[in-house]
Amino acid sequence: MDLMSRIEQALKEAVRKKNEDQKNALRLLLTAVKLPEKELKRLPHAAEVQQLISTLIKQRREAAEQYLKGNRQDLARHEEEEILLLRGFLPEALSPGELEKMVLEAVAETGAQSLKDMGKVMKVLMSRVAGRADGKEVNELARKKLGG
Repeated sequence: MDLMSRIEQALKEAVRKKNEDQKNALRLLLTAVKLPEKELKRLPHAAEVQQLISTLIKQRREAAEQYLKGNRQDLARHEEEEILLLRGFLPEALSPGELEKMVLEAVAETGAQSLKDMGKVMKVLMSRVAGRADGKEVNELARKKLGG
């Protein structure tokens, strides 16, 4: 079953179970996917949808942090629940060892020597880890390997 079908099926399940939180989160996800579809005049590829889901997760994580700073644990918990729901549509996350191996391969492949070559390394890495690792985590690891 392709990614869009899985999302639509999950929405149907949420409606059937009368789970308002899941239903709302999935409707927001479908809307976010369909907006670029109108612009592109084609269905988005699975990689594009995964990137969009990663962006939504990042937004939820930032919102949860703000809610915690504002002493609103209830709203932060709600954001965390949405993150868990959205993560279910992404491929399995890379382990720290796998991620480190990919960073080393990208550094070797690009011939990167210092932090000046960070852009080349990140370009290669982000296309390979799309949806399977947090960009911030990838950036930190690459920076460490390049001597920053």
